[in-house]
Amino acid sequence: MAKVTVIGMEIANPGNLGAIARVMQNFGLDKLALINPKCNHLSKEALDRATHAKSILQNAEKIVSLKEARRKFDTLVGTTARTGTDYNLQRTPLSPVQFSGMLSKLGNTGIVLGREDHGLSNEEISLCDFIVTIPAAKKYATMNVSHAAAILLYEIYMGSNEATAIKMATGKDKEALLKLIDHALAKIEFTTNEKRETQRKLWKRLVGKSMLTRREAFGLCGFFRKLE
Repeated sequence: MAKVTVIGMEIANPGNLGAIARVMQNFGLDKLALINPKCNHLSKEALDRATHAKSILQNAEKIVSLKEARRKFDTLVGTTARTGTDYNLQRTPLSPVQFSGMLSKLGNTGIVLGREDHGLSNEEISLCDFIVTIPAAKKYATMNVSHAAAILLYEIYMGSNEATAIKMATGKDKEALLKLIDHALAKIEFTTNEKRETQRKLWKRLVGKSMLTRREAFGLCGFFRKLE
């Protein structure tokens, strides 16, 4: 199983937290982190709902903010029911199956589950490498957060037998590459700053979703250095 931490963003319902812990144990995950929880994750309701996964709640890590989480993980993945068009680069999603197929190559990964009432903001999604969404009926596409977690973690479990000996790019490798790309974009003339920012977002998404090996990342870094 890949190194995965489930991150709950301001979860307000203790029953949901208990259910999330339970499905984590069902599918072989035990690392839970909480960002600014709005309920007591050790309440009777949460522990009762967790059943045999109480230890996941008891050992849950507290993280101050999503920005702190960004620094802790090689890959940070957002989840959302609200997707965009091809022109909304921040909300262009992968499916759970696509995500599962690439997970073993992503290094230390944090999966961010959004708030029950309004999910993740655009600013929060911008801190993630990419987003995952579960296809659902358009009339009511928003799922309960614990139900969404169950589907996503099931797909991760089903793809967990994949293995690779190839070293994948770390978060620091991707950060170094993106800095070089930013330097290159700063020297290119654009008709508006908005177009430059669109290019920056596009490159960030491409790097985040491309499953770069360390060798590929180093090669791209060398190329952009030569452009300097």
